[in-house]
Amino acid sequence: MSTTTSTRAEGRNRGSALSHTLTIARRNLLQIKSDPEQLIGMTLQPLMFLVLFVYVFGGAIAGSSREYLQFALPGILVQGIAFTGFQTALGLNIDFQRGLIDRFRSLPMARSAVVGGRILADAVRVVWGTLIVAGFGVLLGFRFHGGVAGAIGAFTMVVAFGVTVSWLMAFIGVNARSPEAVNTFGFLLILPLTFASSVFAPAESMPGWLQAFVKINPLTSVVDATRALMLGGPVTGAAVKAVVWMVVITAVFAPLTVARYRRRL
Repeated sequence: MSTTTSTRAEGRNRGSALSHTLTIARRNLLQIKSDPEQLIGMTLQPLMFLVLFVYVFGGAIAGSSREYLQFALPGILVQGIAFTGFQTALGLNIDFQRGLIDRFRSLPMARSAVVGGRILADAVRVVWGTLIVAGFGVLLGFRFHGGVAGAIGAFTMVVAFGVTVSWLMAFIGVNARSPEAVNTFGFLLILPLTFASSVFAPAESMPGWLQAFVKINPLTSVVDATRALMLGGPVTGAAVKAVVWMVVITAVFAPLTVARYRRRL
């Protein structure tokens, strides 16, 4: 009887934690309604990167902007998602600064729900950003040579990467003492990873000393896998590396983030 009661209690706890997480995610998404600048920012920023890099550098790098669009869009798609992770870090950090976390602590709710709800809400933002950039790229002339299966695979890869980056940025958000510190640490991490990768140019075109970093950069694996899925081509090697990187990053930073969040309470 005691075993049965314990099992039921655990089931209720898991159900409550899930319910609390969904509630926090809904709360974070509703903030967009009261603060539409968030929607504008996460929509326009990646589109600006796409237009500027394709039409300013495309002719010099690939000979024509249209040809460079085929190469660059998968990379810029991943880069935009990487920067979306700032919303996770800033959102958590601002909640701490405003004392909202203290209010959550006084409520009968699962402590992991605050972090989990933020990640879930940002996963929705990632889906939105992915669809917007891909759709705009098609309007500019991008074509999915990998077919429907490749497009779905690329979409799944990018969204999974977005969730992975959110855990990494959440760790920064719960550790940093101010939003300014979040921006500093976040840019110091994201900028080298995005620019010293295959987002804008193939690794083979770079100096040998830089290639060594670019080839082990997790962002390069995700970009190469996404590009192969969208354009057609060998996928397995890059996809395996990308998945391994995402599993490792999530396995490390998800428990570290939750543990640090609980200690900070």
